[in-house]
Order: sequence, then C-alpha cells, then structure tokens
Amino acid sequence: MMNRDFLNRQEVMMYSVLGIALFLSVWYGAVALEVTPKQFLPSPHEVLIKLSSLLTQPFSGFTLLAHIASSFQRFLYGFLLAICIGIPLGLLMALSKNTDRLITPFFESIRFVAPIAWVPFAALWFGTGIGGPVLVIFMGAFPPVLINTYRGAIHVDKKFIEAAQMLGAGRLRLMVEVLFPAAIPSIVAGLRISAGLGWQSLIGAELIVASSGVGYMMVKGQASIQTDIVMSGMIAIGIIGLTIDIGLRMIEKLVSKYREN
Repeated sequence: MMNRDFLNRQEVMMYSVLGIALFLSVWYGAVALEVTPKQFLPSPHEVLIKLSSLLTQPFSGFTLLAHIASSFQRFLYGFLLAICIGIPLGLLMALSKNTDRLITPFFESIRFVAPIAWVPFAALWFGTGIGGPVLVIFMGAFPPVLINTYRGAIHVDKKFIEAAQMLGAGRLRLMVEVLFPAAIPSIVAGLRISAGLGWQSLIGAELIVASSGVGYMMVKGQASIQTDIVMSGMIAIGIIGLTIDIGLRMIEKLVSKYREN
C-alpha cells in the first residue's frame, strides 16, 4: 500500500513538473517569436528578476512583502468575520426552523451576487480604507461558511439533540456541544472554499478600493505599462493562495484523523 501511494505521488510530481516545463516552453516560445511586443510579454526569467527586486525595492510606496502583508491583513479580517458570523448562524439555522425561515430568503437573495459587485458600495461607504476590501472579502467568504455549517449540522441525528434536551441542555449548549462537533468536517471543507473565494475577492477589491496591497501594486504596474510587475503580483497571489489552501487541507486531514481515532 505504501509503495502504491509512493508511486502515485511520484506520478503526480512527474506530471506536475512536465506541466510546468510545457508552460514555460510555450512562454519562452511566444517571447522568441515576438507574438506581442516584449514590453507586454517579458520572459519568465525577467519576471523572476523583477519579483526578486520587488522584495527589497519599494514600488508604489511599499516593497512586495509589505504589499503582501497589507493584503493578507485585509483577507484575515474579512475571513475571520465570515467565520465568526457564518458558523454560529449556520448552527442556529439548523437548530431553529423559525431562524432558518427568517434568514434563508435574505441569504438566498444576496449569495448569488458576485463579491466584486459590492465594490462600488465599498468605495462609497469606506473609500480606500480597510473597511471596503474587508466588506468585499466577507461577501465572498461568508456564503460557503454558512452553507457548509448548516449542511453539516442539519444532518445530525435528532436522537442526540433530543437526548441533550432531556438532560437540560439549552440552545447554546446544543449548538456548541452537539451540532458543532458533528458539523466540523463539513465546516472545514467549507473553509477551504471560503478562503479561496475570499482571497480572489480581495484582489478584485484592491484593484479598485485600496491604496496598498498586491492588487493595488498590479494596478500601478498596469498604469505604467510594467508587465513584469503585474506578472510578479500574479505569481505572489498564486503562491499565497496555494499556501492558504495547503494550510486548510492540513487542518482538514488532522480533523479527519482525530475523528477516526
């Protein structure tokens, strides 16, 4: 079994390396053939050189690491806000039919609105302050948290709820001690989706309503026709997003192992 898993990992790694090599080959080929002017399509090594220089040389007032820190701070605020509201509300909706009936129509009417559609309101309400991007991130991250929490809690066996009620458990204890533990796998799965949508929403917001951050840096790079800076920002966005997802996947595996034991 271990050998099979090892071979599978080797095969995945091999195809990943081949995919990256193919992508870089096409990129270098397009540059060599001058498909577009070099100003609009720099070579991979030129982008990497620019990326490394941005780590120490400020652009639009900050180094790349400072822009990343600013973006991640906004993401963290919006993501944590979505968790703090989405999880308790999802548990309460699963426990109380009246709450479910009250919240569902409003929630269903806003969850299909793209997070980027909130940018004009964010700009009007908060300007370029931190509140605007946090609002946009929240609107992207909140629906998956609420939906997955609700779906995980609604399928809890009614016998456990009834037994806890017979022992005198109130609504809060039912949510914390019965529904929440049972819904954890679904909640963690929802957090991965939520984090991805929240991070994407952040970059969209920073393109319009921010004065720092990776998205803001990319806008300034585009305005000055510095494609290597725009591409450097894209690479940073991808790496950070992947890191966030890997961290949540590790948490998901730990939760699964804990529940199996």
